[in-house]
Amino acid sequence: MSAVSSVDRTTEMTPRTKARFAGAIYLLYVIAGIYAQAFVSDRLVVMRDAATTAANILANQSAYRLGFTVYLIEMAGQIATAVLFYQLLKPVSRTGAMLAAAFELTGCGIKIFSRLFYFAPLLVLGGNASYLSVFNKEQLAAIALLLLRINDNGAAIALAFFGFSTLLQGWLIYRSGFLPRWLGVIGIIGGFGWLTFLSPPLGMRLFLYLALFSLIGVLATSVWLLTVGVDEQRWRQRAAQAAASIWT
Repeated sequence: MSAVSSVDRTTEMTPRTKARFAGAIYLLYVIAGIYAQAFVSDRLVVMRDAATTAANILANQSAYRLGFTVYLIEMAGQIATAVLFYQLLKPVSRTGAMLAAAFELTGCGIKIFSRLFYFAPLLVLGGNASYLSVFNKEQLAAIALLLLRINDNGAAIALAFFGFSTLLQGWLIYRSGFLPRWLGVIGIIGGFGWLTFLSPPLGMRLFLYLALFSLIGVLATSVWLLTVGVDEQRWRQRAAQAAASIWT
């Protein structure tokens, strides 16, 4: 199947099918992110102990590499979801939906770049390059931990952009009429929460509470999209109104 025919098939999806597809990918990529963070990174990386972190990574290189792969799968899923949400929400406000997608895709780009620093400790700790011989074991462990801190700070910056995106999406959902307003309210609150990462130290202190609320929002949104989808009649009415306004 060609790439063109694949795109055509996507554009022929009904709004409800797009919503269910978005709900499924949304849930899966969040699960992927939780797995990579909680079951790989958090188990191997000890931010206050460079030596232990280095030993854990070297002893569990396959698991660490798997975590990196899952992080990339998470980002691929989030990019796909950003596009699908743009298509679903543009009848409410094309500009608003485009801004939400732009903020989310910018956050994805930052987070993908930051994952290079997650992968880099493998090159530092397990590499045999001659230029690494000028560093002793303790220095290499310290460099690896510094790279992991850069990774975490890059991900924190991305969360601020996701805050803008989530806030806009929540506002669009609230105004849509084809999705329940309470989902929009959850999105707006969650967006304001992630905006605390405009000051990363503040966001880090509140992260546990923000992540818990976000997980509730993800589950609520995913379950609704998977089981109910959108009110197609109302969606088509909004799409027709939006199209008519272009020509008036």
